[in-house]
Amino acid sequence: MTLSDREKTLIVISNAVSVYSIYAKNPETMPKNLNLIDFVLKSMPAELKKDLSADVIDEVFEFVAKTQSQLS
Repeated sequence: MTLSDREKTLIVISNAVSVYSIYAKNPETMPKNLNLIDFVLKSMPAELKKDLSADVIDEVFEFVAKTQSQLS
């Protein structure tokens, strides 16, 4: 089974949100003036950016935040 480009995009966004959250816990490791959207954009391979939107990032962020809070 091969992942679709949309599925790959969701995976990259999810990973970027998780990594960003880890960085955000220790501000000294966070690159200066880098918000979540910029971090996702820098993490996204060019060939997948066609499926990227602020709405998709927000939806993935909400889902990841919800699942992480349930684990705590």
